[in-house]
Amino acid sequence: MAIPVVNLADFLSGDPQLKQAFVNQLGKAYEEVGFVAVKNHGIPDELIADLYKYVQQFFALPSDAKKKYEIPGLAGQRGYTSFGKEHAKGSDAPDLKEFFQFGQIVEDSDPIKSEYPDNVHVNDIAAFNTTFTKAYRAFEKSGRALLQAIALYLGLDEHYFDRHIHNGNSILRAIHYPPITQEPKSAIRAEQHEDINLITLLVGASADGLQILTKQNEWVPVTSLPEQIVVNVGDMLQRLTNNKLKSTTHRVVNPPREMWGTSRFSIPFFLHPKGEMSLACLESCIDADHPKAFPDATAGEYLDERLREIGLKK
Repeated sequence: MAIPVVNLADFLSGDPQLKQAFVNQLGKAYEEVGFVAVKNHGIPDELIADLYKYVQQFFALPSDAKKKYEIPGLAGQRGYTSFGKEHAKGSDAPDLKEFFQFGQIVEDSDPIKSEYPDNVHVNDIAAFNTTFTKAYRAFEKSGRALLQAIALYLGLDEHYFDRHIHNGNSILRAIHYPPITQEPKSAIRAEQHEDINLITLLVGASADGLQILTKQNEWVPVTSLPEQIVVNVGDMLQRLTNNKLKSTTHRVVNPPREMWGTSRFSIPFFLHPKGEMSLACLESCIDADHPKAFPDATAGEYLDERLREIGLKK
């Protein structure tokens, strides 16, 4: 399935017609599909290449070395999470993956700093943390522009999301799906799920496998070209818009048998607001045909509930 492609340069061009066309394209895609591919996204190719290089070096470390970066009590929100710890909501089967998470770096005097644990410093790979910091900021910048377009599509002020995502609780996650060494119990590497956050930005995975569930209830593979990133709606944005924008169900399937001996790497950026942001359905998205579908909650309350459901928090 060719997912809709949008050009972020149009939104940032300063041309009102190009900007409005981008807003319309993005909003329509998020109402109908929930996923878009974004070109001219502003994240440098060299940075993406470095990110994948250091991520592959990290996951190639011996288990004992990686375990040093697994910190109890952080619910996987920073540092390393070993194989089989996380599962999809509603599923008991662990996903066939290990991952590393890197979070917000508060550089001003915002008191929210006290709410975030420090990032885990990887000593084994010299440029690991500096590369993750650069990538985190690049993803934030692109994500902010996309949320500005979404705000305009919803009839909100263009900068509606800006203050909520400044020093927000976003996560850059590096995922490794190891080679399959024996007949798997399931054809699924990561069970079907929706993302928790506002939007997810994904730089091309190292292998195919991502599938989305269409409105016709069919699983279709998602592929993006090397110069594109895939960006999907998460549950927080779906709640805020009272189901107007769709949080798309997706999964990662096992490769064909001849590819079992290969690893798959994937690096999504989960764009979260600060925990205090209200996710109460926007009044403009509620009417007689679309009654309010969700109880009021803050982003922090909702995140906490979901981390328990997927097994990262007890």
